[in-house]
Amino acid sequence: MGRLEETPVKPSWIEVTTLGDLLVRAASRWPDADAVVFPETRLTYAGLLERATQAARAIKAMGVQKGDHVGILMPNCMDFVELLFGCAMLGAVLVPVNARFKARELAYVIANSDIAVLFTTDIIQEYANFVELLHEGLPGLADSEDPMDLHLAAAPRLRCAVLMGRRPAAGFLGRGVFESLAGTVEAKEVDASRRRVRLRDVAIMMYTSGTTANPKGCPLTHEALVRTGMAMGRERYLLTPEDRFWDPLPMFHMASILPMVATFDAGAAFLTMGHFDPDQALDMIEREGATVLYPSFPTITQALIHHPRFRTMELGRVRMMNNVAPPETLRSMQQAIPHAIQVSAYGCTEVGGVISFNELTDDEDKRCHSCGRPFAGIEVRISDLVTGKALGPGEKGEILVRGYSVFEGYYKDPDKTAASLDEEGWFHTGDLGALDEDGRIIYLGRIKDMLKVGGENVAAAEIESYLGTHPAVKIVQVVGVPDDRLVEVPAAFVELHDGATVTAEEIIDYCKGKIASFKVPRYVRFVTDWPMSATKIQKFRLREQLAEELAGKRDAG
Repeated sequence: MGRLEETPVKPSWIEVTTLGDLLVRAASRWPDADAVVFPETRLTYAGLLERATQAARAIKAMGVQKGDHVGILMPNCMDFVELLFGCAMLGAVLVPVNARFKARELAYVIANSDIAVLFTTDIIQEYANFVELLHEGLPGLADSEDPMDLHLAAAPRLRCAVLMGRRPAAGFLGRGVFESLAGTVEAKEVDASRRRVRLRDVAIMMYTSGTTANPKGCPLTHEALVRTGMAMGRERYLLTPEDRFWDPLPMFHMASILPMVATFDAGAAFLTMGHFDPDQALDMIEREGATVLYPSFPTITQALIHHPRFRTMELGRVRMMNNVAPPETLRSMQQAIPHAIQVSAYGCTEVGGVISFNELTDDEDKRCHSCGRPFAGIEVRISDLVTGKALGPGEKGEILVRGYSVFEGYYKDPDKTAASLDEEGWFHTGDLGALDEDGRIIYLGRIKDMLKVGGENVAAAEIESYLGTHPAVKIVQVVGVPDDRLVEVPAAFVELHDGATVTAEEIIDYCKGKIASFKVPRYVRFVTDWPMSATKIQKFRLREQLAEELAGKRDAG
C-alpha cells in the first residue's frame, strides 16, 4: 500500500470565551478605543465595562441568579448594550423581545420565556409606547402595588418590570430606584459571578417564527455567540482595531448582536443607530469613517444608494459590505459602491444566527450566487427531501447544520425539538439549497410555510391564526408575494362564513395594532373555490395567481 500524501496543516487554537469575559478582555486591550457609537453618544471599552458592571450589580441586587431569564424590550440604545453584558456577567439568560411586537405578542413571549425581570424604556414613546402595550398585554400590571413583587396571571414568573425612561409609570420600577440598587452589591460579587459562567451555559434566548402560530424560544450558549462572532470577524471580515463597523439593524436580532461580538473581539468600533434614517445614516457613515457596512437587507441598502446625497458622499474608507438578496439585486448594489467588496451570508437563529459568509477572495459571481463556505467547526449537509440521503455537489435538498453554534433545542417544546434536531445532532433548517464543488452554500428558498418580510421571518400560520379569530372568516390562507422594497409581503386569501360580509380594508384594519406591522397583510383576496390537491389547499397556486395579477397591473400602468 502506498504512502498517503498529506497536505501540511498549521494548527491553530480557539480563544473562545464567555460574553462577559469578551468585554473584560476588550477593555483590557483597548480601554480608550470606541466600543459602541450612536449618533448622539459613545462609550469606550473601559467606559462600557464600567457601565455594564454597574448594571450587573443592580440586577444582582434584584435577586437575579445564574440561569434566570431577563427580558429587554427596547430599541437600539446604550441601555440595551449595558444590560446585555451586565446579564452575561451574572450568567443570567437574556431574552431580547422584538420591539415591533404588539400587546398580544408581547404577552405570549414574556410568559412563554419565563422572564423574571423585564427592562423597557419610553425613549421612543411617540413611535412605540411600550408601557401602554405592556399594560394592555399584562392585565393587573398597572394596578400592582409593589413593582418589585408582581403577581400577574398572564406572566406568573415575572417579578419586576423596570422602566429605564424619563417619567414614572404605574406598575414599573423607575430608573433611579434601579440604579440605586447597585450600591448594595460590590463589584467583586459580579466578578465572582462572571468567573463561574461556563461556555456551554445559555447566554441568550432569541424568539423566532416557525411554521406554528407562535414564535419559538431558541436558547444559544456563550460558545455559540462568541465563537460565531469570532469566526465572522477573523475568518471572513478580517477585522482589526482600525475598523469601524456600521450596523443599523435591531439589537433584538442576531444581525446586530453577532457583529457587535465580532467587533469587540477585534477591538473595532461598533457604529449603530436608534432607528434607521437614511439622512442620519449617511452622515454617520461619513463622519465616523465607517469601513464596513452591514445594511444586510435591500430595504436599507436601496434607501442609502438611491438617496440624493449618496453619490456626493466620501465613502473611500468603506472596504466591504453585507447584503442578502437575489443575485441581480446583489449585482446592482455592488455597482453602487464598486470599490467595496460585497459579501452575502447564510444562517438562521437556530444555528447561531449565521454560519457562513463569502470570502473576500471570492469573485463577484460566487459572491452573488452563493453564501460562502461554513465556518471552521461547522458541518453542512444537503439531504434528499424524500429519502434523507446525503446529496453531492450541485444537488438540491434540505440544508442540515451541525456544530458548536446549533441551539439547545426549542424552549419548552420537546416535540418541535425532536422534529428538527436528529439523533446525530443535525439541525434540519427547512431551507432548500445546494453545495457547490468547493462547499459553498447556495440558498434556494424555504421548504416550510414561511415568509421573509424585509428581513423578518414570519410564519404564515401565525397570521392565519389571528385572522381566524375574525367572526366573518371561515378559512384563511396566507402566502408571500414579491415586493420591490421588502422582497416579499403577506397576502391573505379569505373564505367568509355564509351570509357574512366584510371588505378587504376591514380585514387589514382588524390586524393593525394587534400584530406587528410587518405581519399585517398587504393584500386581501376573497375566495369561494380553493385550488386543491387531493387533500390540501395548494398555496403555490394562490401565490402564482396574485403575483400574475400584480404583474399585470404594473405592466398596464
